[in-house]
Amino acid sequence: MLDKIFCVDDDAITLMLCKKVIERVEFAKEIITAQNGEEAIAYFSSLAEQQPADNSYPRLTLLDLNMPIMNGWEFLEAYQKNGYPDIFKEAKFIVLSSTIDPQDVDMAKKYAVVLDFMSKPITKEMLEELKEKLA
Repeated sequence: MLDKIFCVDDDAITLMLCKKVIERVEFAKEIITAQNGEEAIAYFSSLAEQQPADNSYPRLTLLDLNMPIMNGWEFLEAYQKNGYPDIFKEAKFIVLSSTIDPQDVDMAKKYAVVLDFMSKPITKEMLEELKEKLA
């Protein structure tokens, strides 16, 4: 079980579903949410200022692509630009999308922090598969 997981999605119903599935599968002790990439960058920025301890940041982030203000791609660019992969060395991302566009899948592979690309909604089976990848 992960200590923390971060879910970034602009849709409140999707966030609620993510929380329910994560709780049901006992995938993480704490679930943190943000509604767009800007909120997610602000979260990682505040953590970076605190000199994060090993257990103080989420090891996994479920990241939506299509969001207002700052989308998933813009978030990943800002995450890299700010040097966060060097600060949060064990943090990985799962890109979640309601459509599987081959171009999006290929683009996700360009980011070293992206562990996988999955289709929404998140399911118990998907989390079980992730448990194995993260073990």
